[in-house]
Amino acid sequence: MEYSHIWKAVLGDRDVELKVGPLAQQAHGAVLIQEGETVLLATAVVSDKPRDGVDFMPLMVDYEEKFYAAGKINGSRYIKREGRPSDGAVLTSRLIDRAIRPLFPKSFRRDVQVIVTVLSIDEDNDPDTLAITAASAALIKAETAPFQGPVGAVRIGRIDNQLIVNPKRSDMDKSDLDLVVAGTSERVMMIEAGANEVPDDVLYEAIELAQRELQSVVKAQEELAASKEIHVTVEEEAADAAYELVKSHLGSEINNVADQIIRGERQAAFDALKEKALVELEGQMKQNEILAGLEKVYFKRLRANILENDKRPDGRAITEIRQIWCDSSLLPRTHGSAVFTRGESQSLSIVTLASPGAKQMIDTMDQDGEKRYMHHYNFPPYSTGETSPLRGAGRREIGHGALAERALMPMIPDEESFPYTIRVVSEILSSNGSTSMAATCGSTLSLMDAGVPLKKPVSGIAMGLITNHDASEYKVLSDLQGLEDFCGDMDFKIAGTADGITAVQMDTKIKGLTMEIIRQTVTQAKEGRAQILAKMLEHLPEPRADLSKYAPRIVSVKINPEKIGELIGPGGKMINKIIDSCGGKEVTNIDIEDTGLVMITSNDPEMAQKAIAAVEGIGKDVQIGEEFDGEVVGVVNNRDTGKEIGALVEISPTKTGMVHISEISWNHIAKIADALTIGQKVRVKVLDVDPARGKIGLSIRALEPKPEGYVERPREERPRGFGDRPPFRGGPRRDNRR
Repeated sequence: MEYSHIWKAVLGDRDVELKVGPLAQQAHGAVLIQEGETVLLATAVVSDKPRDGVDFMPLMVDYEEKFYAAGKINGSRYIKREGRPSDGAVLTSRLIDRAIRPLFPKSFRRDVQVIVTVLSIDEDNDPDTLAITAASAALIKAETAPFQGPVGAVRIGRIDNQLIVNPKRSDMDKSDLDLVVAGTSERVMMIEAGANEVPDDVLYEAIELAQRELQSVVKAQEELAASKEIHVTVEEEAADAAYELVKSHLGSEINNVADQIIRGERQAAFDALKEKALVELEGQMKQNEILAGLEKVYFKRLRANILENDKRPDGRAITEIRQIWCDSSLLPRTHGSAVFTRGESQSLSIVTLASPGAKQMIDTMDQDGEKRYMHHYNFPPYSTGETSPLRGAGRREIGHGALAERALMPMIPDEESFPYTIRVVSEILSSNGSTSMAATCGSTLSLMDAGVPLKKPVSGIAMGLITNHDASEYKVLSDLQGLEDFCGDMDFKIAGTADGITAVQMDTKIKGLTMEIIRQTVTQAKEGRAQILAKMLEHLPEPRADLSKYAPRIVSVKINPEKIGELIGPGGKMINKIIDSCGGKEVTNIDIEDTGLVMITSNDPEMAQKAIAAVEGIGKDVQIGEEFDGEVVGVVNNRDTGKEIGALVEISPTKTGMVHISEISWNHIAKIADALTIGQKVRVKVLDVDPARGKIGLSIRALEPKPEGYVERPREERPRGFGDRPPFRGGPRRDNRR
């Protein structure tokens, strides 16, 4: 295939190519990007007309995972096409959106759709950072998109205390830092990171390195950008005109409202001003333009109060944290619960513990495996005093849940020491900014309340920013609240322990952050995290010593790996039999590792002990002289005469032996039914073991006192059980076939 243009860049030790050519020619912009054998197609399309009635920039970003890219056919037996996007795909879509959205005019109201499709993927080259760069290039190629890029992205890892640029996917298992940074030629646009207690100064150093290294892919797009003229849009002109109109009519009243520090009163006064503006300015502009102008005047006053007078909307100092209170063990039947409240943001977090078999299976385009720790975040409409239909988790919920999960993940105990599957759900009960960090703090407390032995507690904080027109003057705000987020320039979330950072998420509404702003934010956030953590530990200093009485208990048993097949049985028959005999899956679960480690999960101590005995019975051979409590499960008849010769007794779910009719009682028994019934519990002793044939001879009477004067018949005169049969001596087989 011939391409009209090919641009090359270098990230770390690998080449990246951007190609423009004959693919997707009806899209307004289409770019192919390739690193190794990972190939993505990014397209951009801009609608012809503005969308009426919207007060936001309608940008849609979709990252499409295709199983064919990895050479896989997936799905159910009946549906083999891709379904709803995986959580990973949703998170990558958010990465792209957060990197490119600030580079559009805020007043732009035409639909813009960016679709990034993974066409091929290899084992070394991650597609998510390539997707950001490709989306930027496609938008630059789209002549009608007022995109003020280019943007590039790169991943930074850290192995053995050395920062690695664009590490291979296989190397990330050894890395204690997973940092993705997107930026322009001058500033950082977006940050996403997970880390294992990386020091604050190391994080800053890694961001600085990323900003330098991504310049290679930014320069590769500059030729495209240089040939594109970006004009002031009609929407921008209308927004400026609306701002001047509202300011001239209601400017002083708006300023008075913005100066109030009581949230409820301020909001009521602002709502009244909206009604007044729509009435007084009716006919001069569209309603949505008037409201946008009103909001712009209002936000400018709020920003000026902070930047010039250090006056935040609620009267707090720049570094002051809102009032915090915590509580735990709120819910009697759950395994752990806690509420974390900071100002008007409140998260109720609930922990559920389950067996290892409850792990989430991961099967996506590029991932196969299991997940034992999950965090889910719910944001119901009542948390903001609004009404709306309840739907499944949206992109925001998935993103916030993933951030809190990432923050706690390094502190979750390993499976060997705490083999539970862990699910945390954070219900946001009230929202006024930074609910993802409230969920992080609430999750820490709920895990500790559940008795999960966290390595260290984690706290989180959201930082805000107010700047002047060129960011030469700025104020970094600790503990960002909702109004400061709406009118501000940055949302920088940082979570970690007392010793280091575990997760970062940053996006901005301006054309990027300087390294100076980032350094101050990271430093100031460390102080805020420490204050929040101290408040949390005042309430709950350490994990509970015991699990909830309603939480299942897990006991580990080690068996010979060669016995695993015997424990499972044909088609799982034996393992299911054990589980059923121990109360069923509602009461007992058994998980088996390839190493021979068997984990028994049950909330019934008696059933747990029964399961342990059954599993241990697999791992060892029955010895002559051992005693067991068993259950009569059947009668054995002579194959030739049909005469009853003994009773079958199950001594464990995996082993059954026979009590010969002569071994039931010291008295003569003519029929098994004269002494035993099916289901009867009996105590038996092992008389004979034939490992080769898998036979066990048992006796009931051997555990009873012998009657006085009893005379034992000579063995040769007694009916023979299998243990009395002479061994096979060999010799030629008789063949009667003609």
